[in-house]
Amino acid sequence: MKTVIQVVQHLKPGGLEALALDILRFSANQDSMYLLSLEGNKTSALEHWPRLEAVADKLIFMDKAPGFSPELILALTRLFHRLNANIVHTHHIGPLLYAGLAARLAGVPTLIHTEHDAWHLANEKRCRLQKLALTFCRPLLVADGAQVASQLYQRLKRRHVMTILNGIDTERFRPGRQEKARQSLGLPQDALLIGTAGRLEPVKRQFLLIDVLPELPHHVHLVIAGQGSMADKLFNHALSLNVTERVHFMGLVEDMPQFYQALDLFCLVSAAEGYPLTPLEAQACGIPAAVTDVGACKETLCPFSGIILSPEDPRTLTYQLTTALMTKPRQNPRHHILQHNDVRKMAQAYDELGRLGKLPA
Repeated sequence: MKTVIQVVQHLKPGGLEALALDILRFSANQDSMYLLSLEGNKTSALEHWPRLEAVADKLIFMDKAPGFSPELILALTRLFHRLNANIVHTHHIGPLLYAGLAARLAGVPTLIHTEHDAWHLANEKRCRLQKLALTFCRPLLVADGAQVASQLYQRLKRRHVMTILNGIDTERFRPGRQEKARQSLGLPQDALLIGTAGRLEPVKRQFLLIDVLPELPHHVHLVIAGQGSMADKLFNHALSLNVTERVHFMGLVEDMPQFYQALDLFCLVSAAEGYPLTPLEAQACGIPAAVTDVGACKETLCPFSGIILSPEDPRTLTYQLTTALMTKPRQNPRHHILQHNDVRKMAQAYDELGRLGKLPA
């Protein structure tokens, strides 16, 4: 059994972090796999994200201070030696810089790096930093979608990139009784519910959905799952539009399948994304998804029920949401997710890449 160490920047609730947890849960190497967070400590992480409790013995925290830390590279090098790491798998640029260099210094045989989005490469400084990190660390490079792979080639001239689509647990995310889900969450039974989930941060643009709510029929409500710095501003925005009775702020939702099961439509109106998990989760629960055309969002959609939104134009967005709520999907989107985005296929692909130690020809 190979010792595998996944490395993320932090272990706060988020799509990338949930993905890393699922790789840990479904990998054939799960008994000898660790999940390492550069930032934070275990006590705080478990307190803020109860889902981590199930794998607490597999978690490692480096409690990195803000700013650049050469000492962290040396600490990781010693740790990789001590654990006799065979594979180090980094997610995003920070972990690649620190853990990638440490893996090379420690003589770790296989280094895998997954790029989860490409919008940051539009920044020239970050693009140069990414090029340097890839040149020095020489990882097996993985993109989580076709759009990300294309950007890695266009901006970084990286030809040898393997695409492994993000996956979700389709046994956990499955259809359920809408009435029961709404009752459990305290949501109205007689409303049409549009839902969105994610960090409450400016890039997620949940305010755009609040903006159009007054133009939608009165029985259409908005349900927002997530925490973040914009929570108070979003509530005050709903207050200013006199729609607080139609906007339901759920905070951090642990039972996300139940959240999706309560909806009629799931929406993601972000300004930037990689290959997001939330549309996959909603569709696996049989709920149609509507997303903005950023990053690889449109790659997540079932072609028979998915909708590309135009959120910058309120009139068009209002029309799109109204039409989506009134139109019965031609096909249950769950079938598409089962075929393309099951977490077991994703974990198997990473296991095979680690076993080979090289990209497929």
